[in-house]
This record gives sequence, structure tokens and C-alpha cells, in this order.
Amino acid sequence: MEQYEPDRLTAAQVAAVRRSFRNGRAALTRRSLLRASAGGALAAGALGGLSGCGIPAAGKAQGGVSAEDRSAEEKTVSFSNWTEYMDVDDSGKRHPTLEAFTRRTGIKVKYTEDINDNNEFFGKIKPQLAAGQDTGRDLICVTDWLAGRLIRLGWVQKLDPANLPHAFANLSSQFRSPDWDPGRAYSYPWQGISTVIAYNKKALDGVEVTSVSDLLDNPKLKGRVGFLTEMRDTVGMTLLDMGKDPGKFGDDDYDAAIARLQKAVDRGQIRRFTGNDYTSDLTKGDFAACLAWAGDVVQLKADSPDVDFLIPDSGYLTSSDNLLVPNKARHKTNAERLIDYYFEPKAAAELAAYINYVCPVDGVKDELAKIDEDAANNPLILPDRAMQAKSRAFRSLSSKEETAYEAKFAKLTGA
Repeated sequence: MEQYEPDRLTAAQVAAVRRSFRNGRAALTRRSLLRASAGGALAAGALGGLSGCGIPAAGKAQGGVSAEDRSAEEKTVSFSNWTEYMDVDDSGKRHPTLEAFTRRTGIKVKYTEDINDNNEFFGKIKPQLAAGQDTGRDLICVTDWLAGRLIRLGWVQKLDPANLPHAFANLSSQFRSPDWDPGRAYSYPWQGISTVIAYNKKALDGVEVTSVSDLLDNPKLKGRVGFLTEMRDTVGMTLLDMGKDPGKFGDDDYDAAIARLQKAVDRGQIRRFTGNDYTSDLTKGDFAACLAWAGDVVQLKADSPDVDFLIPDSGYLTSSDNLLVPNKARHKTNAERLIDYYFEPKAAAELAAYINYVCPVDGVKDELAKIDEDAANNPLILPDRAMQAKSRAFRSLSSKEETAYEAKFAKLTGA
């Protein structure tokens, strides 16, 4: 078995990693590539291709399939994650939380940063899972819509609550029961991803912004507004502004949201739809205000006094990246122990201090304050109960809905 051996980065490399977060590179890897190119290629290609490859369509779950769990005799676990999604300490040591886990448990972690895009990663693991074979991975981290698909297909294993006492006790209420995994039987969140309104105070020049309606309708912002190329974020925030719940909407609601956005496009109100590159437009002032991902805003605020954010009274959208154990994984118990470890406040705080996304673990504030007091008081990292109450999730889509909705959104954005 391959052994996890922590290594160190040079000071210059640490600085480069920090810059990558400030410039949004890490968020670009995880967020802007969630949506396939050519508007709806994901829905029409990846989803449509399931049955064509002899793979059951989503919704025909066969139930998770376990293998003989060799955790007791093989003290190892193989963990696939996104790039730059694990802690690095100030001295440049890579992944000190993983090293601490190994010291405590004797379980060596084979940690691989081999997820660059959800759709691409699904293509990697699909042949083995469809054939009922081991993927060589004990733990994977994918975004909520793909996690839901894997669960529906029956390609991930049900987790054993006995091995997850900290996860069960400390999981934040806003992440407890997504519609694609009610009660978190198959998954636990790694990090949350919030969509908010960001603005440049200097570019606004006194213009008040409090809602998505202001972005869409205020003539003083014409040509200086940005929305996201991620359909769920842009449409979800628009639905909320219209008084609709993104977790319960129907076709008519979706079409009304698209029509509202189309009017803003036709009037030239929306400058453009962007991926993570909105960060440059916002800091330069080309965008006076835009939809943005909270992980970026934390770093942008640290670098630019003009950048700030707001949570509309109508609410905001939250999605998540999630930990799951694939079928036939050889070290399920070890994987569950690793999941549970990251729901201990100390480990969760060390991770949150580096990543700056929404921490899904309750009770970490005191531990995080020991590392970074500003981060501990930042509602974009640790939302308080009032902010959590405004959080909404975009509901799961059927294959038919995803194909239709992505096509309409692609027409809107000109993708």
C-alpha cells in the first residue's frame, strides 16, 4: 500500500498558493467548471449517455454494494479530492491535519488531488462503478448534484452512524438534510459554497444595492452588473428574489425567472455572465455589483477595501462539496473515521482557516479564533443562525429537467 508522506512547500510556493486563493484560481477549479461547455452539454451528453452505455438512468438505484472491509488489517485509506482543497500551514507543510490523523489512528492516507471537474471525474469512475468494480478510492469529494446522481444510481455505500459520532453531533443544521440525501445516509459535506451579492463601493458611488432586483432593474447600474454562468446560482438567486423557493419550484417558475433575466439582458443591464473571472471585473470596478461565491469574497475583501458583500432579505443559495464512499471500497471503516475526524472542531477549524469556504461543522468558532480571529467572526465562513436561516438549496433535477433547463439557460447566456 502506498504511504502518505507529508512534504513541505518552499516559502515562495506557499505565497503562490495564497495568491491563487486571492485570485480565485482554486474556486475556479471547483466552481466555474461544474457546468459543461456548449450550454447544457452536461445534461444532454453526460446524463443522456448513461443509458446508452448500459448504465441505469438516474433514479433506478440498485443500492450500495460493499466489499470485504479490510480496514482492520490494512491501515490505509485512499482519498480523492479537488486541487488546493486541503490545509497547508504557515511553515509550508502540506496537509498537517492529515498527518495528525495518521499519528492518532495509525491509518495512512493516500491523498490524491485528481478531481478537476465533476463531469470529468464522473467519467473516470463510471466504468468501474457500472461494472461493479472497485475504483481504487475509499473516499471521494464531489459537488451536491453529482453526489445525488451517484446515490440515485446506487454507486455509493450507506454510511455507518456508529463510526460517525462527531459528524452526526456537529453537522450544521443547514446541511443536515438535502433532498438528494435526506438525513445524510450516504454523504457528509466537506465544505459549503454560498452565493451572495458582492459589490465595489467605489464603483457604486452612492447607489444603494440591497437585492437581486436592484441588480436587474436599477438603471444607474446599467451595463455594470454581473451574473454567473452556473445555472443553479443565477436562477436560484433570481427565484428567491421573486419570492419562490429554489427547493420547490416548477417549470413555470423557472421560465418566469429566465424571462426576467432575459429582459435585463435585452436592456443591457447585465454586462455579462461570468465564471470565476468576475473577481477581476469586481476589483477593477467594471462590475459595480454581481453575484459572487463567498469563498472568493473573503479573499477579495482582504485585498481590496472597496469590495464588500450583502445577503439579500430574500435569502441566498448554498451548495456543498460532499464526501462519499464508492461501492466496493476496501477500507470503508477507515474512510468513515476520516470523515468523522474532520467534524471534530479542531480539525475543522484548521481546514476552515486555510480554505475560507463555509465550514459545515458547528462548534468551531473558539478553535478557529485561536488560529485566525477575523475568520472566526466572518459570517461567510461561520454563518450565524440568522444567516443560516436565510440559506436555501437548489432542488435536485431529473434528467429531463436538467436537459431542458440547461438549454434555456444556455440560450439566455449565449453559451
